[in-house]
Amino acid sequence: MNLYLLRHAIAVEGGTPGLDDSQRELTSEGAAKMTRIARGMLALDLQFDLILSSPYIRTRQTADIVAEVFNIREQLRFTENLIPGVESEQAILEINTRYRKNENILLVGHEPTLSSLIAILVSGDPTLSIIMKKGGLCRLSIPDLVHGRCATLEWLLYPSQLAQLGR
Repeated sequence: MNLYLLRHAIAVEGGTPGLDDSQRELTSEGAAKMTRIARGMLALDLQFDLILSSPYIRTRQTADIVAEVFNIREQLRFTENLIPGVESEQAILEINTRYRKNENILLVGHEPTLSSLIAILVSGDPTLSIIMKKGGLCRLSIPDLVHGRCATLEWLLYPSQLAQLGR
């Protein structure tokens, strides 16, 4: 299995008065940059059997942009197991239970959840320091997905690298 992890694009600042964290939208700059990033992903000849996203507005919008650029809207699903604060074991359990047959899965989520998941899958240590920039993308190759050291980090790309490919 190839597991891709994508952090949502630039969103309205957290802590905005009267705005629940789950309702924060992408900024116009964030949406435009995410479109370039998705085009860069397409230029890399990536393919996804499934896009699994947090249901928060900013991740939903990020996943929608990728699904539109890749023309795979029917492969887009949302899960509470990718929202901030949910233990990584839950996402792994869901993938193994419902989506095990998919070869290329894109997870769209938040920090620090994504970097912690990468750390656990690559090293078994959730404290391994990994930085996921907004719009950054990671690829892990995983023979057998378990909660613990089971993956090889193939690459971790900055959003600027992806956006450059998508111009």
